[in-house]
Amino acid sequence: MHDKLLIDGHLVPGATMAPVINPATGQTIAMAPRADAALAQQAIAAARRAAPLWAGTSPDERGAALEALATAVETHAQEIARLLTREQGKTLSEALGEVEGSVAALRYHAGLRLTPRVLKSSAQEMVVEQRYPLGVVAALVPWNYPLLMLVLKLAPAIVAGNVVIAKPAPTTPLATLMLGALAAEIFPAGVVQVLAETGEIGPLLVAHPGVDHVSLTGSTATGRKVLNGAADTLKRFTLELGGNDAAIVLEDADIGAIAPQLFVGATANAGQVCLGIKRIYVARGKADELCEALAALTHQAVTGDGMNPASTLGPVHNAAQQGRLHAMIEEARTLGKVVAEGACPAEGFFIPPMVIRDLPDHARLVQEEQFGPVIPVLPFDDVDEAITRANASDYALGGSVWSGDAKRGLEVAARLRTGLVWVNRVFDLPFDVPLGGARHSGMGRHQGIEGVEEFTQTRIVNVALG
Repeated sequence: MHDKLLIDGHLVPGATMAPVINPATGQTIAMAPRADAALAQQAIAAARRAAPLWAGTSPDERGAALEALATAVETHAQEIARLLTREQGKTLSEALGEVEGSVAALRYHAGLRLTPRVLKSSAQEMVVEQRYPLGVVAALVPWNYPLLMLVLKLAPAIVAGNVVIAKPAPTTPLATLMLGALAAEIFPAGVVQVLAETGEIGPLLVAHPGVDHVSLTGSTATGRKVLNGAADTLKRFTLELGGNDAAIVLEDADIGAIAPQLFVGATANAGQVCLGIKRIYVARGKADELCEALAALTHQAVTGDGMNPASTLGPVHNAAQQGRLHAMIEEARTLGKVVAEGACPAEGFFIPPMVIRDLPDHARLVQEEQFGPVIPVLPFDDVDEAITRANASDYALGGSVWSGDAKRGLEVAARLRTGLVWVNRVFDLPFDVPLGGARHSGMGRHQGIEGVEEFTQTRIVNVALG
């Protein structure tokens, strides 16, 4: 179910085949079909034919289709999870969590409805805000959460009445192709299409006048390319881009209670989470205690093949990412102090979990989005200093504050210039709460009814009454 593209309601071969690599071994696990420009043009033409028909369906019909897709994914959850682990690298339990989250996201969005909003009403006039679908949506999906990130684009776009062309990352096509095979049994031709490719189709979709909206989750560099590519056609876009999220641990925090949450926040999916903790600023009086707690968790972690039930951390996703992290770690060894370093297999794209303290702010591990299980712990002397250092980044996706006093935590959170701040928690992402990055971390909103509205055009209807 993962060896065909989905174009115009048909499962079709690719123009070429390309390997899919298992990050745990570095070996090829499958040959996946890849689209070329001609197939992409066919998909766009099919989408344009389907768009007005799908927009004419009722919200209940669209919701029922998403419910049916949720049931199909749930039925094949184990198979999809194994594909995710083998192509992406995450542990099987994390992959199952991604599948379950995708099912929940489909069901949540299936129940959403856009309703007109009356802005003014009197005996003389009525002004109503309506929303209608944009048309053809290109969903450009990253490799760290291939299924969930697609569903969080596809579901709101579909329920709003749009049609979707999904383009998975070149390195993680398999789970998305399987989703396409399931969608082929549910949606009319052209409503959902899947184009796996090797790198050239994304720019084509972004620039094509037949695509009305581009929804990207990816790096900030890729976001800039999308903005440039979309400029000529003035198409709409939603961008969720990179993050370098800071956690601020105040002197009244209970280190024993929060250390496991901080560790998971920094190392989930081998540290490859956009909203993950990338740097920890801790009150100097608590720095030693926090480092000791994180070191113990580092040594308890089991890094290995995600298909092994004993593994708690998988590899990073690709050789380039592994090499980049090696360079950052080597610099950090010279600039700071390694508190703890776990073990990892020699084969595959593995990075050991690490805790490194006392790095200067100019270190790459502090400045950049490292996307790996390496935790910089950075002591501070007063809260104003911590806030200034946390805000000293072009990235502004998320962050967290940890305190024994929730009110004080909220006061500190209010000074962080990011799109999201947690207080005494991390990775709490209910679907009914909208999210969005600030500055170089993105534009637009995701999730909630606001996320559905991103895929619509506002229309104001101004009526003179008798």
